[in-house]
Amino acid sequence: MEMTALSRIKPVVWIGTTKADLTSFPEDVKDAIGYALYVAQGGGKHADAKPLRGFSGAGILEIVEDHAGDTYRAVYTVRLPGRIYVLHVFQKKSKTGIKTPKPEIELIKSRLKRAEEEHARWQEAQKG
Repeated sequence: MEMTALSRIKPVVWIGTTKADLTSFPEDVKDAIGYALYVAQGGGKHADAKPLRGFSGAGILEIVEDHAGDTYRAVYTVRLPGRIYVLHVFQKKSKTGIKTPKPEIELIKSRLKRAEEEHARWQEAQKG
């Protein structure tokens, strides 16, 4: 692969326990979420990626993957230039409705704040 193609791939930054949480998922789910993140790294949007409700704009995206009767979700942001931040990865336990539970939304909000702080530090380091 050419270096120019590699240099356009944005790194993925895992916030909190997201990477460990993802590794506990079934292989098919890990593959689907991993591919969606790969598409985002290249600047695209996976067909199954949808804006997460409750967040303004389309910068917070969610991938929902069903496997063996269970639902798995990954939430990430493309809002911060140059990097993809994975904010939350979880198995949805509730069987009532499709709405993301409030505690999960609160965790996503706090991790988004952490991602913004980390991004600001990273940008400062890039300057020199």
